[in-house]
Amino acid sequence: MMLQSLSRYYQRLVQRGAEGIAAYGYSPEKISYAIVLDTHGHVLDVDDVRDTTGKKPYPRLMTVPQPEKRTVGIKSNFLWDKTSYVLGVSATSKRTEQEHQAFCEFHEQALEGATDPGLLALLRFLRQWRPEQFCEPSFKDEMKDANVVFRLDGEHQYLHERAAAKAARERLFSPSSSDDAQASAPAICLVTGARSPIARLHPAIKGVMGAQSSGASIVSFNLDAFTSYGKHQGDNAPVSEQAAFAYTSALNYLLRRDVPHRQNLTVGDTTVLFWAEADDERQAGVAEMSFAAMLNPPDSDDSEALKIRGLLEGVAEGRPLSDFVPGLAEGTRMYVLGLAPNASRLSVRFWLVDTFGDLARRIAQHAQDLHIEPLPWRSAPSVWRLALATAPSRDGRAKNEDVPPQLAGELLRAILTGGRYPASLLASILMRMRADGDVSGVRISICKAVLSRNRPVRNSEEEVPVSLDKASKQPAYLLGRLFAVLEYIQRSALGGQVNATIRDRYYGAASATPASIFPVLLRNTQNHLGKLRKERPGQAINLERDVREIVAALPEQFPRSLHIEAQGRFAIGYYHQSQSYFTKRNGSADAVPETEIDTEGALS
Repeated sequence: MMLQSLSRYYQRLVQRGAEGIAAYGYSPEKISYAIVLDTHGHVLDVDDVRDTTGKKPYPRLMTVPQPEKRTVGIKSNFLWDKTSYVLGVSATSKRTEQEHQAFCEFHEQALEGATDPGLLALLRFLRQWRPEQFCEPSFKDEMKDANVVFRLDGEHQYLHERAAAKAARERLFSPSSSDDAQASAPAICLVTGARSPIARLHPAIKGVMGAQSSGASIVSFNLDAFTSYGKHQGDNAPVSEQAAFAYTSALNYLLRRDVPHRQNLTVGDTTVLFWAEADDERQAGVAEMSFAAMLNPPDSDDSEALKIRGLLEGVAEGRPLSDFVPGLAEGTRMYVLGLAPNASRLSVRFWLVDTFGDLARRIAQHAQDLHIEPLPWRSAPSVWRLALATAPSRDGRAKNEDVPPQLAGELLRAILTGGRYPASLLASILMRMRADGDVSGVRISICKAVLSRNRPVRNSEEEVPVSLDKASKQPAYLLGRLFAVLEYIQRSALGGQVNATIRDRYYGAASATPASIFPVLLRNTQNHLGKLRKERPGQAINLERDVREIVAALPEQFPRSLHIEAQGRFAIGYYHQSQSYFTKRNGSADAVPETEIDTEGALS
């Protein structure tokens, strides 16, 4: 199902002429230089074809014959390659002589009998070229290890674009002439259902965060242990060469990161890809852009963020999507794929197929589960931001690689399917708050979402409050409120002289074992209240009243311990009570009370 959907998507991309999508047997690759030859094979010039519109030159994507899949072997590409193969020079390779020799021998065989002037010029160049000639003025050291192509002097097209070159490439890679290591006898393709030559090795998939830069595979059988009933490599999961090329081309297209409208998102160790399928390509494009905005809303208070907020609120109220985004149809088919690195292969974290309308409603429900007052953000946090909240904060920064493995994929699956949040999510958040003392609004909203959705029996406990609930009788919630009052009393009494508040020292113990901490805190609070009575008696009276009201609602004995769900309620109570003092002081319920985790480097 997944490979079939990707193969269909590739065909649609080809039909609409999408940039960066090549026909079967070709691939968009990063090319930096073009060597200009005369008809005798002499080098006349070297063109720098890199994109220079940015701060530094960047290789240009160019459609060239599909590259060979290299592991440790030496294999030459057709009519292009890196300089160690083409010129026999490299800044890193220790086998340039063998690589250049392989490039020469391969093209002598592939272009045997050629009559095209451009192909003949390449053969003459290879026969007379010596690596020592790289010191000539036309070449620069920065060329080393870059990909290069060839062009005949006086022509705009490159050698690999010539009709004779395309015909040679077709003969070279036809099933009848394919190397047995690359293709096997025809069989029934699992993707198309047609009898076709089976790909032993599938093209590399590049761009998955954390995977090898040279590319990785979803389908790979590269060890003798994988041999079954005499079937080797790709024969174990028969996918035709054309289908393998189609689905990997679609994946590489989706993994592009240098385009304004991206169809990928990094959440922890999971790279999320998505695309839409509709009769109208414009409708599919609108769905893809809207879906991207819902998963990753702008982190600002601009019109786009307000539009996404209004969309989610409207969906939650049951209003049609077309009221907010013209041309957006609820029945548009959406595909969402989560990939994670696993050695030289890729793991499929999740694969979801559903309508845009159903996915939008589940994302809207997720936003409702997260909702807490006062709001700790200007726009709803994106999925990657939620995942980063589970990672340790180092100098105010959290990194994707520190997010617990698999948690990101499970979190996104829960959001998109409407299922229970992963059981480890609440535990990770509570552990992080105890470890680094960062009781941020985003982390509290995650606690609230998990407790709201994951309760085993709906009415077994009172609802998790969205805002400060002074009528709540939940001991854990009351203890969190009490802890916030005691901290505020300490801050009010000592002002800027506090090196470490009780939150810095006792939050973890107070939320886990209240009976061992709160009696001590209440005794020490009397000293702070005594100071306040002398300096600000009115404030002291109000704070004493808050303490009395909360303590009166608690059981006679402080609980000896709180289970994990109760610790989540403790955190919510602490947040509500502490923010109530902040909003009173600032006179606005809309104030943003804190600086969230710095998420620099989360998107790539």
